[in-house]
Amino acid sequence: MPSVSNPNGPSRNRLAARASKAKKIQRQKSKAGQHKISKKEASLGARPGLAANSGPTRVLSKKKARKLEKKMGHALRRKMEAEGVVEMKDAPEVEESKEGTTKEVEMDIQ
Repeated sequence: MPSVSNPNGPSRNRLAARASKAKKIQRQKSKAGQHKISKKEASLGARPGLAANSGPTRVLSKKKARKLEKKMGHALRRKMEAEGVVEMKDAPEVEESKEGTTKEVEMDIQ
């Protein structure tokens, strides 16, 4: 009688492919736990070392970054004005002198 595999079971190629796929999935799960990129961001194109193309973590263009910086500066200034901390632009600058400072005396080391 010839040595033939069981015709009702999966072939060796199928078994190898199934094992390979399981290893691949396990490797992906392990790698996903190593970085802090969410599943949503990964679906938008983010990878370790590569930011998402869209969404909250996308890389801003230089122009948009400048505009955002201006907006944040204005918001901070409005907040400070509301709290009563206002920069006096027309007042002369006064340097405060330090009183009670000690004089340094040089001593010879023998």
